[in-house]
Amino acid sequence: MSMGTRSKAAIAADFLTLCATGQVRTAYDLYVSESFHHHNAYFPADRESLLLGMEQSAESEPNRSFMVKQTIESDDRVAVYSHLRRERVDMDIAVVHILRFENGKIVEMWDIGQQVPKDSPNKLGMF
Repeated sequence: MSMGTRSKAAIAADFLTLCATGQVRTAYDLYVSESFHHHNAYFPADRESLLLGMEQSAESEPNRSFMVKQTIESDDRVAVYSHLRRERVDMDIAVVHILRFENGKIVEMWDIGQQVPKDSPNKLGMF
């Protein structure tokens, strides 16, 4: 399937997976608009600041894993629910990304994460 016919959900999942596995520039080159901005509280809202932050994160913690669990696509938005495993600090995180698309490219992103408790009373788990 060519990129032009791929669903926004498939593009969003591929973008996030590439970023999480250290292929940040490739992910941005393929999928992110030059006019991209984001709402991550730890970085300035511009494209380059988050790109550099993601690259630094991938370099400092190369042994993490990332698995997309669910995607929801509606009009110009995709929500991606994922499991991030940070080996270095022995931490699992449930992450939600919301991405807005224009002309097949990601132009805006929100993200939020919640640490998965080690001893949750909910036996169904977060995933």
